[in-house]
Amino acid sequence: MPLKELAERRTLLHRKSDPHAILSHALGDVQIGKLAVVSSFGTESVVLLHMVADIAPETPVLFLDTEMLFPETLKYHKRVADELALTDVRVIKPSRATLMTHDVDSLLHQADPDACCALRKTQPLETALAGFDGWITGRKSYQNGQRASLPPYERDGRRIKINPLAQWGPTELDAYMTKYVLPRHPLVARGYPSVGCAPCTTRVTPGEDPRAGRWRDTDKTECGIHFDNETAIRKAAS
Repeated sequence: MPLKELAERRTLLHRKSDPHAILSHALGDVQIGKLAVVSSFGTESVVLLHMVADIAPETPVLFLDTEMLFPETLKYHKRVADELALTDVRVIKPSRATLMTHDVDSLLHQADPDACCALRKTQPLETALAGFDGWITGRKSYQNGQRASLPPYERDGRRIKINPLAQWGPTELDAYMTKYVLPRHPLVARGYPSVGCAPCTTRVTPGEDPRAGRWRDTDKTECGIHFDNETAIRKAAS
């Protein structure tokens, strides 16, 4: 079955399903195949990871360490993985040789943030996803921009991408974390409702959009792993 048709059928099937049901079905769906969870271990990541741990804790979890993350995120990643007993968390890093060639001084983010994201996130993720038929994300429709009308299943090039939390907002996410007493990212209490790489993330003031601190004062709203970033990839490799 073509991937686009498969995604549309699964989306129709789960139009009234809750995130746990969507995730449970996806992880056992032989038509989709082998799946990995891709997680930033950011401020809301623990919700999806807790569901994964409940359904299939052996599911591969790919953690993208750009080598520019906050120290708090690195510590949080270890804490969450241990507390949830996730048994196959893989730390994905950019190629050392590529960094030495294209970002030896770690300042590419200042000149070309798209190229930096391609180098440190998009390319490493594409390599890590080799051998997987699809991947599971923690994206939500409420997060604006290209996520405004997000389906639970979509085609992503040669793979299926599953977004179990697509229809959940801050209220549902917070209620879930409270119900299961899940550990919160330590930077949330310090004014970071959305956390990415340290050089490209700032605090958010009350009343601002939660993602306003990401790439502040630029037109950039996404790192690139969730849309066609071939242009940025070519720029990074040039």
